[in-house]
Amino acid sequence: MRVLPCGESAVLVELADLADVLGLYDVLRREGPEGVTELVPASRTLLVGFDRTVLTQDQVAADLRSRGVEPQVSGDGEEVVVEVRYDGEDLEEVASLTGLSSSEVVARHVGGAYVSAFCGFAPGFAYLTGLDPSLRVARRDSPRTRVPAGAVAIADEYTAVYPRESPGGWRIIGHTSTPVWDLAADPPTLLAPATRVRFVQVDR
Repeated sequence: MRVLPCGESAVLVELADLADVLGLYDVLRREGPEGVTELVPASRTLLVGFDRTVLTQDQVAADLRSRGVEPQVSGDGEEVVVEVRYDGEDLEEVASLTGLSSSEVVARHVGGAYVSAFCGFAPGFAYLTGLDPSLRVARRDSPRTRVPAGAVAIADEYTAVYPRESPGGWRIIGHTSTPVWDLAADPPTLLAPATRVRFVQVDR
C-alpha cells in the first residue's frame, strides 16, 4: 500500500490490484473513520476524501496503513437486472475471435455474475467484473466515433453499459433501454461500485 497526498482534502491509495482496491473500499465504507467524505475506487487506486475539520492527511494516512486489506471481488450491494437485446454490431466478430458461436457468446455473457468495480471514462460508465474468461477480447483497433447510449460491450476483463452517446472502442454485443445514468436520480448512477449486476436476454 502506498498513500499519497492528493490536494488538501484527499489521499490517493495505490494498491497491488483491483481485488485489494475493492477490499479496502469495502472496509472503509463499512468501518471508515469519522470524517471520510468520499471513496472513489479505480483499477489499482482508491481516492479517499475527508473533512479537514475532522481529520488531517497524516491521520488518514496512518489509519489506512494500519488496516489489513482483505482482497474482495464479490459485491454485496443491491442487484440490478439489465435487460439486453443481443444484437450488437460486434457480436459475430466476438464469436469469431473466441471460437464460440454467437448463441454461446450470449449464453456466457448472460451467465456471468457481475459486480460494479469502479466508474470511469464517462459519468455512469461502470466497469463490471465477472466476465467469463472465454469472452475476454481486446478493444477494437479503431474506436467508433459514436456509440449509442445503452450499448452493452466487452473489452479485456470487463463488460459495461454505455451511459450516453459517446466515442468508444469496446466491442458491442447488445443494447439495453435501461438508463444507467440519470442526473435527476439519487444517486445519478445506477451501477455504483459494489452493485451486483445480472444481464437478462430479451427479444426487444
